[in-house]
Amino acid sequence: MKERKGATLKLENGMEFRGFSFGYDGPSDGEVVFSTAMVGYPESLTDPSYSGQILCVTYPLIGNYGVPQEGSDQFGISLNFESEKIWVRGLVISDYSFDYSHWDAVKSLDEWLKEQKIPGIFGIDTRAVTQVLREKGSMLGMIVPDGSDKDFPVDDPNLENQIDIVGCREVIRYGNGPKTVVLVDCGVKHNILRCFVDRGVTLLRVPWDFDFSQLEYDGLFISNGPGNPQFCNVTVANLRKAMEGDKPIFGICMGNQLLARAGGANTYKLKYGHRSHNQPVRMIGTNRCFITSQNHGFAVDDKTLGKDWEPWFVNMNDGTNEGIRHRFKPFCSVQFHPEASSGPTDTNFLFDEFIGKL
Repeated sequence: MKERKGATLKLENGMEFRGFSFGYDGPSDGEVVFSTAMVGYPESLTDPSYSGQILCVTYPLIGNYGVPQEGSDQFGISLNFESEKIWVRGLVISDYSFDYSHWDAVKSLDEWLKEQKIPGIFGIDTRAVTQVLREKGSMLGMIVPDGSDKDFPVDDPNLENQIDIVGCREVIRYGNGPKTVVLVDCGVKHNILRCFVDRGVTLLRVPWDFDFSQLEYDGLFISNGPGNPQFCNVTVANLRKAMEGDKPIFGICMGNQLLARAGGANTYKLKYGHRSHNQPVRMIGTNRCFITSQNHGFAVDDKTLGKDWEPWFVNMNDGTNEGIRHRFKPFCSVQFHPEASSGPTDTNFLFDEFIGKL
């Protein structure tokens, strides 16, 4: 077997895990988080919500189906990824598959990481890392290949406006349908774009701090995104102006947190976040439960919601908020990902409900 270069995963609490380097041969740092998803590493790595983070994947075998081809459709939407690049700062896995097999694969995960200069480390007991993060909470860390000179302290990505890093810089138009939705881009996943365009909607994707009150539209959507929602006071102010009217509003993930803040509620950082494809949620007031895909480190304190708002969904694992809705106006949002790329499609109907209100 080919001799592999050693590497170390270092955590800010002083713990170190030895493994082997793959992908880009260089150090990286960020907030170390874990995901329990079993599939979908191309989608996860290109999800802008992972900006600033080193991702530890609990599923033991990664890389076995390679990486699909890049490219975009007629509207400029990525064919196989959730954005135009990898956003994680590093990848931590247990067993890397040097051989891959899939009809749509064009390269290995190792090659892809090298191309995009993203370090990886394998041979790690990811169960042990995950136990540490569950007990202590997500923490800063670094991947350091042997021969690299890097150590703490490092910058905390949660103190930086990650949304401004990942969002678009200008207005982008998709589709040509009879109804127009303004999409506030806080780090949107491309499958959200697909979900709207496939339903015959004209989509106007605008930057997170764009004053969309100047646009003509039938509905407003606030996307997912990375980091701390407290950096988006401009977006919150724009939402409050939109909420003076009656046009439908729908939000996903970061969109749930920003809509809640616009409605007067507070947000807070979770101990280790929700990152998986198997988060159970219940629609409040019913016995309807759904399995959802999630990726977020902050949550809404629904006890601080104003009198005109109510919780809509609740997490069945820890009781945290999974969605809110206005009691009288067509405003609602969810903390999970109904577009599910990758992940279950249980809640995909929420797009149809929103579009049906336009």
